Amino acid sequence: MPDNPGKQTSEEVDQQQLDLAQKAGDAYQEALEYMANEVAEAGGKREVGEYVVGFAQEKAEGMYVLQDEGQFAWVEPGDENCHLEVAVCDAEDGRLVPECTVIASLVDESGEWVGPTRLPLLWHPGLYHYGKNLAVPGEGTYDIEVRVEPPEFKRHDEKNGDRYGESVTVTFEGVEIKTGQG
Repeated sequence: MPDNPGKQTSEEVDQQQLDLAQKAGDAYQEALEYMANEVAEAGGKREVGEYVVGFAQEKAEGMYVLQDEGQFAWVEPGDENCHLEVAVCDAEDGRLVPECTVIASLVDESGEWVGPTRLPLLWHPGLYHYGKNLAVPGEGTYDIEVRVEPPEFKRHDEKNGDRYGESVTVTFEGVEIKTGQG
């Protein structure tokens, strides 16, 4: 943890910039709450270390994949029947933390595992998130384990920059997964 918890003004950032970052984080958290609680089949979030980790689960969905510069292909989910979305946020201001390695595993009530699998960063018109379509054995109750490994990007600011340096794991227990394709 930083020696000076909480972001503070410094030679790199003034109070207005901190306030704007907080507003951006508040808006991101509002979008995450909406996605997890209103749009998705299941969702939740939990603070762990310097992060807030949230998830949303939906039916598997098609996505555009860049084939070549300016050339996209729409790819349907194939055999996948579950879309798992994970948001990794700064616990101080709520903004998305990019470039993390996010690894998820699901385990059903009988002990059958799906994963571990790496969740890449996905663009979404409402909420950047890490995510992937998965093939799970079927609907039912699962525990979702999410491991976040620290991003390797450089950090500005001698007072505020020593953050996101440790891996964290969070488990969301008893999640009712709904399968299908949307």
